[in-house]
Amino acid sequence: MATLWSKGADATGTVEDFTVGNDRVLDLRLAKYDVQGSKAHIRMLESIGLLTSEELEALTAGLDEIAAEIEAGNFTLEDDIEDIHSQVEMNLTRKLGDIGKKIHSGRSRNDQVLVDIKLFLKDEVLRFRQEILDLFSLLQNLSEKHKDVLLPGYTHGQIAMPSSFGMWFGAYAEALSEDMYMLRGAYKVVDQNPLGSAAGYGSSFPLDRQMTTNLLGFGSMDYNSVAAQLSRGRAERATASAMGSIALTLNKFASDCCMYMCPNYGFISFPAEFTTGSSIMPHKKNPDVWEIIRGNCNRIMSTENEISLLCSNMPHGYHRDFQLLKDILFPALEMMHKCLYMTGYMLENIKVNKNILDSPLYDYLFTVEEVNRRVLSGTPFRDAYKAVGQEVNAGTFKADRTVNHTHIGSIGNLCNDLIASKMNDAASF
Repeated sequence: MATLWSKGADATGTVEDFTVGNDRVLDLRLAKYDVQGSKAHIRMLESIGLLTSEELEALTAGLDEIAAEIEAGNFTLEDDIEDIHSQVEMNLTRKLGDIGKKIHSGRSRNDQVLVDIKLFLKDEVLRFRQEILDLFSLLQNLSEKHKDVLLPGYTHGQIAMPSSFGMWFGAYAEALSEDMYMLRGAYKVVDQNPLGSAAGYGSSFPLDRQMTTNLLGFGSMDYNSVAAQLSRGRAERATASAMGSIALTLNKFASDCCMYMCPNYGFISFPAEFTTGSSIMPHKKNPDVWEIIRGNCNRIMSTENEISLLCSNMPHGYHRDFQLLKDILFPALEMMHKCLYMTGYMLENIKVNKNILDSPLYDYLFTVEEVNRRVLSGTPFRDAYKAVGQEVNAGTFKADRTVNHTHIGSIGNLCNDLIASKMNDAASF
């Protein structure tokens, strides 16, 4: 295998297979970002006199050609090339000759991969932001549409108090706003330029790191070169933490949907083609989509912990262990995108049962309403509570299904406009 670092003694095939692993396949996702980083780097090299203007022009044109190949899906990692960074430099050298070799001046593969990953994660986080905003809008619309449809509320899995579909949909919309704050925090972590830290100790070249920070669109930089290398794993963990928060929201919502679809509840339903059947029970309409979302979100929530464990027990500086971060994080990113998409896809076709509370099964939902009515009429709370409890025990309680909740965040005052403002604030990055 052709390696940029080869000094005459190459690793055996067995060693190469083990140490490279799946990295070459995963590296292809970073190809366009490697080109972006290289274009910024060579502009900076020209500005400090390490490239001529003619060399910059030729290298930029060559990198643009490679970028076009990547965009068209024609860029490949050759069998004997170690990684994406090597392939880009090799392609340039084939096109341009020896000046292609100059793009690595003042860089290490350590800061190259950091740049690629951070640019990649910035795009991933922004993609999540839009997906969350789309799902949030859908949930808020459903909340408003069904705000007057009552729904049983549960504590300990037991019938508790009246809720509504407006509250249910709206609750998960607001939960997404908190997830968005987590995502904003992750963005702040990844939006820092490590380029110029080289192998973790800087360079004797007079690199203009502020220039590359501006060219690459980073909000700031990892100033200390050692700190830049310490960010490997931190950027991935911050992103995984934000994904874990989103996954927890979707996981709980999926669990609700699995329960509410059950005929014993019958609160919601979906078209038959959105469910699956049984090989022997002709009546079954299984919530497989929600179950897969729930299961995958459990896996996504484990990603942060797996990254944390991988990055533990290493002194500062680069270690090959970090290569495995891509194996952990990249599949989780794709899984998260799919779960967000499928949640929205299902919700676009949800049907709610508007007559749930007509059943006498839900009479006891209204005991608290009755206690509160008596308190408002002058009865001390403990006396009202005891009297209603005695009626329940005696089987004489008569439910008054009138609900009058007006305080902030209650059935009659969902505050969806204020929740939308919270989301707008959370998404301002």
